[in-house]
This record gives sequence, C-alpha cells and structure tokens, in this order.
Amino acid sequence: MMPFSLNIKGRLLTYNRPAVMGILNVTPDSFYAGSHTFNAAAIEDRAKQIISEGADIIDLGGYSSRPGADDVSVEEEIRRIRMGMQIIRKISPDIPVSVDTFRADIASEAIEKWDADIINDISMGQIDSEMFPTVARLRVPYILMHMRGTPATMQQHTDYSAYGNDVSAGVIAELSEPLHKLTLAGVSDIIIDPGFGFAKDLRQNYSLLNNLPAISRAFRRPVLVGISRKSMITRLCGIAADDALPGTVALNTAALLSGASILRVHDVAAAVQTVSVTQALI
Repeated sequence: MMPFSLNIKGRLLTYNRPAVMGILNVTPDSFYAGSHTFNAAAIEDRAKQIISEGADIIDLGGYSSRPGADDVSVEEEIRRIRMGMQIIRKISPDIPVSVDTFRADIASEAIEKWDADIINDISMGQIDSEMFPTVARLRVPYILMHMRGTPATMQQHTDYSAYGNDVSAGVIAELSEPLHKLTLAGVSDIIIDPGFGFAKDLRQNYSLLNNLPAISRAFRRPVLVGISRKSMITRLCGIAADDALPGTVALNTAALLSGASILRVHDVAAAVQTVSVTQALI
C-alpha cells in the first residue's frame, strides 16, 4: 500500500502501514452473532476490546446490512449510534470513529453532536440524495462503497454482463461517477470500498479480490477491504461465520499483499498480527 493520511477535524493522521478498523455493531441481528452488542455493558466491553487489541479505527453501526435484515427506523438508528458514541468517547476521546450509515441526517448528527469522525456509507450515496452535500458540509472523510440496490435487494443485482461479465470493471465504472460528484462537492478524503458481498456472487467476490491492484491503480485512493467472516468464506468452506476466522486471515493476507490500506474486521488482534507479518514480507 501507499501511505495515506486522513484529516480528522483538523488533526492529520498519517498511516504508513495498513490500518485495522474494528467493527462495533449496536444491533441484535448482524450476520455474525459474535459482533452483537445491544446494551451498554456489551458495547463498553466490545469497545475496550477493540481498542486494547490495537485497532486504529472503530466502525460503529446501528443498522444491519445483511440480506433480509429488519428495517430500522431513523429514531432507533439514532438511539443506537448515540449510545455507542457516548460509550466510546467515555473510554477514548481520541480514537477515530467511523459511523456506518446511509442516512444523511444521522451522518450529520453523529459528526456534529456525538463526536464521530468518518462516514461509512454502504450505498455510495444512492439511498439518500443528501448524503454527498452533507459530507461536503461536514468536511469529514467518507468511505465510498460499491453496492447496487438496497441491502434487501442487492443480491438480485449481480449481472455484470454490461461490462463483459468483468465484475472489477463494473465496480470501477460504477464507483467513478459518485467519486467524481464527491470530488466536485469538495470532499477530499475519500476511501474506496469495492463492496465484497454486496451485489456480488461467490465467484465475483474472488475475482474482485484477485483484481484489487487494478482497483487501487484506477482510483489512487486508500482501499478498504471488508471480508471478515463473510459468506464468500462460509459458503465456499461450508461452515458457519463462527468458524470463519482462518479463512478471514487468509483473505486479509491476500488483500494486504494486493495493496489494501484498511482492513475492516471483527477480530482485531488477528488482523493486527496479519498486518505485522504481511508487512515483514514486502
């Protein structure tokens, strides 16, 4: 990877090695049961674990994006994010926190009221048309992730025949327009997420990972890889998410060797070790 920096409210953070982003889900229904933290005590324990194991960033989510997940009202998502942010900031005032939301109003409240730092939008601005103007106004880093449709419909949109059945070409093409819009709006810190598992089938996910260097070259921006315990591992191996840590480590190693800048993971300690060992190889 190339070193990258993020402007966190005037504080310039430079990363000379891949960063580890620890997942903190304030949800009862995420696909990996081990990530559920739905009360204050569980959130506090999980936040302390993420920090103690060496994460560079916490990714806080209040709306599960797994296929078939229940809809969450704006009010409930606000309650979950507010509770999570209050607990995280009590433990650590300084660790960068990204908020995983596709709703512009929640992005605004998270940054302005609850001291979050980064917006992680799985919809690349498609679900809420106010997201890009909001991020531009807030002047915060933004994670632009490739997805088609919504979390409920995304797996109906895996046809990339318009791109010669080349999923990587499709991802590059379909991320280019929102990236251009964000740049014109004045958003400077943009992280690219190819969206593993979102509107991609099993074969397409592996093809996408294999072509990660091409995605990095196309955008020349930090690339985030989120493959932790996902179905591209569990379906291939015929296992449950609880048993998918070895496969996650293997794929994270491949991603790092292909230039990934950020790993979004459930298992922070394993990812930190993976980064250290992989860095010794390159």
